[in-house]
Amino acid sequence: MAQKRQDRRTLCAWRFLAHRARTSHCVMFLGIDIGTTGTRAVLIDALGKVVGGESSEHEPISTPEPQWAEQQPENWWSAARLAVKSVLARTGVRGGAILGIGLSGQMHGLVLLDKQHSVLRPSIIWCDQRCQAQADHITRTVGYDKLIEITCNPALTGFTAPKLAWVQVHEPEVFHRIEKVLLPKDYIRFRLTGQFAAEVSDASGTTLFDVVQRRWSDEVIGALNFSRDWFPAVYESVAISGDLSPSVAQELGLKAGTPVVGGGGDQASGGVGNGIVSPGIVSSTIGTSGVVFAFMENPARDQKGRVHTFCHAVPQKWHVMGVTQGAGLSLRWVRDHLGGLEVSLGALLKKDSYELLTQQAAQAKPGCEGLIFLPYLMGERTPHLDANARGVLFGLTGRHTRADVLRAVLEGVAYSLKDSFLIFDDMKVPVTQVRASGGGGRSALWRQIQADVFGKEICTVAADEGAAFGSALVAAVGAGAFGSVEEACTQSIQLNNHTHPIAANAARYADYYEVYRSLYGALKPSFDKVTRLTASS
Repeated sequence: MAQKRQDRRTLCAWRFLAHRARTSHCVMFLGIDIGTTGTRAVLIDALGKVVGGESSEHEPISTPEPQWAEQQPENWWSAARLAVKSVLARTGVRGGAILGIGLSGQMHGLVLLDKQHSVLRPSIIWCDQRCQAQADHITRTVGYDKLIEITCNPALTGFTAPKLAWVQVHEPEVFHRIEKVLLPKDYIRFRLTGQFAAEVSDASGTTLFDVVQRRWSDEVIGALNFSRDWFPAVYESVAISGDLSPSVAQELGLKAGTPVVGGGGDQASGGVGNGIVSPGIVSSTIGTSGVVFAFMENPARDQKGRVHTFCHAVPQKWHVMGVTQGAGLSLRWVRDHLGGLEVSLGALLKKDSYELLTQQAAQAKPGCEGLIFLPYLMGERTPHLDANARGVLFGLTGRHTRADVLRAVLEGVAYSLKDSFLIFDDMKVPVTQVRASGGGGRSALWRQIQADVFGKEICTVAADEGAAFGSALVAAVGAGAFGSVEEACTQSIQLNNHTHPIAANAARYADYYEVYRSLYGALKPSFDKVTRLTASS
């Protein structure tokens, strides 16, 4: 009886929030995205219009060994607090106007807490490649076909379970102290609310989740000798998962008890932010990684495991995506190690250093006279599933210039993303429109390269806020401002910047793409040998 009274009170509260959201111009929703390089906080109003956004950078990724990648969860938390405070200060929005908070974040990262809820070790994040042996062990233990049946995906080095198995083998003193296993955004949820929770889209990337049934897989967790108690309750993305704690609310200038919804992994949230909530609409997002993302009414699996099938942030829907590990990361590597002039000039002229780099790249001819870049700086997922793959500049001659190198990096990322479109064709996933976002959406040159390489029209959404925007929309749905995620996207998303393929460029890229595809097979033995040599040195 007490539970029924509580349920009635909750329902009344939701109806009140829905009425207030639909009738007030002063209602806001907050989206927080815990990215790889920084955290972004975005405010939207009750109509889904972006009011403001602010970012706070993270400390650089730590790489204590080759192919390792770690970050400190406390740094995410500091960045999240700063981003939220900054967006409130910049917009002048009062915390009491915010009726819901949505979270998104980099997927697959491993956050381990002890009984005192302290972090046990730095988080092993998505692009870490140390645990191939553990991924192989999981495949043998559970069985490849069974893994595909339950989780819809193979065990990959980037996913969470192999990282946890690596800790089990190499850091047993840490493993035996584990009380909770969280994903990056869910650690931030814990810091905001004091409660442990996960949601279906992010949990789908752990190799521990039944993607079809949308619940933790006791079968897989048990087979790997992990404790089911380590994993928190799991929610649909629009469901309220906790309330903002009084102490955090006071620090951030928000209202205690503000609902925090399940949210989504960065790709599912970015899919919502780009309106990828119906069949045929596909996104090409270039952030640190690159992702080609498509909506699915029902879960479909690639038996070869080359693309990922996960739960969507839309309740009872799914998505499929292909991933390039080192997409924007490749251009950032060029900027950080070869672009000192552009960084300095950008600071002097108050211009984006990436814009200066792409201006140079635009001086080179499409195809770069045979210079081809393989963007495998952190191994590769789609389609190779190879942690040993390495970055390559192929075809370099004395005639090539710096502009050729820069353009080849942009083209190589586009070639890698095209691999996903071919697999979608095999799976009969329809593609009627491609929406570009991230660095690949902001750059006119990179949009044109994608249009030419994919052979498809590219467009962008007016509010280029990606995952943070999507998580804010999900929060608005959870609070009742919209009846569904689909309604929120229809109401709030507008398209612009339509870019069409140039026939001559598309024909040239089709020829060079065949060379690109041939290089991985030719170089794989050398990738494996170099990995063995560096491991033994």
